[in-house]
Amino acid sequence: MKIGKQFIEPPTFSIEKSYKDSSVTIPLIFILTAGSDPVSDFQRFAEEMNMSKKYDAISLGRGQDKKALNCISENAGRGGWALLMNCHLATSFMPKLEKVVDNLDDSNHRDFRLWLTSMPAKTFPVPVLQNSVKMTLEPPSGLKQNVLGTYDSLEWKEVEESTKSDAVKRLLFGFCFFHAIV
Repeated sequence: MKIGKQFIEPPTFSIEKSYKDSSVTIPLIFILTAGSDPVSDFQRFAEEMNMSKKYDAISLGRGQDKKALNCISENAGRGGWALLMNCHLATSFMPKLEKVVDNLDDSNHRDFRLWLTSMPAKTFPVPVLQNSVKMTLEPPSGLKQNVLGTYDSLEWKEVEESTKSDAVKRLLFGFCFFHAIV
């Protein structure tokens, strides 16, 4: 009995699908793994959503509590995005973050989103994890997954509209394959 490829091969990462599952009251969490950096994907997605000038990013650490709380409240009011990076480094801030997430409600601007990044940590509040959209961006395993990941990030409309789409597709494959190897 075969269970099918969809259960064996991991799907390529899609920030768009995760975003659609979020809301004003449901944060998005990038669970970091060694060698992954979701910030570039976040920035690209913010640009696609016309939010590149409407988000604030703060790297958490010692003394950033007040900045982070201000970032969240300002963006909740004006409809921006708040990106709090490296939550695992701010253990003293985690109880405050839990309270903030508990108090998120529909009175905030409908475009507001709270984005978090964190390595797995025992100090990260479980209720925040339970009530969030969780994403793990792992480095691709193997050439095929790497090439497919690159393909998913491309704008295919321009390729299809090209007068020499076959040549462009071959060239793109060469670049994507080279990128996967490097």
